[in-house]
Amino acid sequence: MSRPFEIRREVVLSASPEEVWRAIATPEGQAGWFMAGPDPAESGAEIDEDAPRRLEQRFGTQAIEYVLEARDGGSTVLRFVHSGMAEDDWGDEFETMTGFGWDLYLFTLGEYVRHFPGRPAVYVEAEAPNVPDAWKRILAALGDPAEGDVVEVLGVPGVVDKRTDHHLGVRTADSLVRFHERSLLGMPVAVGDHDYTPGVDARAKAAEWTRWFAGTVQG
Repeated sequence: MSRPFEIRREVVLSASPEEVWRAIATPEGQAGWFMAGPDPAESGAEIDEDAPRRLEQRFGTQAIEYVLEARDGGSTVLRFVHSGMAEDDWGDEFETMTGFGWDLYLFTLGEYVRHFPGRPAVYVEAEAPNVPDAWKRILAALGDPAEGDVVEVLGVPGVVDKRTDHHLGVRTADSLVRFHERSLLGMPVAVGDHDYTPGVDARAKAAEWTRWFAGTVQG
């Protein structure tokens, strides 16, 4: 059995609709704030678009819609809807954690178009060992920081731009790093690293994160 869900958000972005469109509607743009993947059109998604005003992508029983509206001063209002059917096995935690996730992703989109507009990114992800106190150990290793604090991630200084119960975001000179606490979904802590450094090796960077997690959580 499944049940319907709908997640709605509205954000103001410091970029033109054309810049936001590139970020949401192309694989290279999505790697800068969301995650890497194949072109939706090549993965079997149904796409309805009116560039640069509206984009809807349907994946099976779920749909994601972006509606863009230009504002004075070169900014854009983005209205976002993620809707569809969720499996009953998840319960309320699916919508809760998915909503938290989109809050972080849309915030990251704003940071991307503000601080790294148009820069190509390599998206890297890694998971920590799935132990009960992994999240606390990771926060402690970073000094249990608040928003605005300076921390080091993989030896690189950055500023904490987002801190919630389930997420920690760090912006460095060349990357946006996002830690995800996913215990409500029965999943380990993960990191998503949007790296804008030219020529970065994604496989080597993922291995570096895996080693950091192992040393931090199990060391």
